[in-house]
Amino acid sequence: MYFSKFPKGLYDINGDGRKKLVTDLMTRIKIREKIKNESSLYDSYDVPNGETPEITAFKHFGDSEFHWVILIINNILDTYYDWPLSEQAFESYLKNKYSNPDAVHHYEITQSSGPQTGSGPNDYSHKLEVNSTVNGAEAVSNREYEQRLQDKKRSIKLLDPAFLTAFVEEFDSLVNR
Repeated sequence: MYFSKFPKGLYDINGDGRKKLVTDLMTRIKIREKIKNESSLYDSYDVPNGETPEITAFKHFGDSEFHWVILIINNILDTYYDWPLSEQAFESYLKNKYSNPDAVHHYEITQSSGPQTGSGPNDYSHKLEVNSTVNGAEAVSNREYEQRLQDKKRSIKLLDPAFLTAFVEEFDSLVNR
C-alpha cells in the first residue's frame, strides 16, 4: 500500500538500453513541525514486547496495511534499528554488539543545576555522562544503556484514527506531485 502511492518511472537498470518501470524509492515526505507537535492529533503508545508496526496498525486502525502511517509519524526509517526489538532479538543484539553486555558502558551523575529528575520513567535527560573518578559517579552497564534506548523507542505516537483518511489523502497528494 505504501509504495503503491509512489511515482514510477522508466529506468535502465542494467545499462543495456532496455528500460523497466520502477518505483521511485527516493521519494520522501516530511510532516510539518506544527502538525507533528499538535498533541490533539495523537495518542501516546508504549509498544509491547514483540509487537511489530503491522500489529500496532491493526490494533489501532483495524488494518495492518497502515503500518506505514505509524512509521512516518514517528520518523522511523529502519524497522530493525528504529523500532523496539523483542526481548529475544534484544538479547541477541547485545551478545553480538558487546563481548560483555554487563560491563560498564559509562558513568553518570545527576546534574546539579536544572532538572534533578526525569519527566518519566524513560527520561534520563537529568543525567550527565562523566569520568569514573567524579564523586558520586554511578556505573551504567552496556545492557542498561541499550535498554534505555529500547525504552525510548518503545514510546511512540499514534495518529488519532479520526484523522487517518485526511492523512492518507494528504500523503497521496504530496507523493504524486
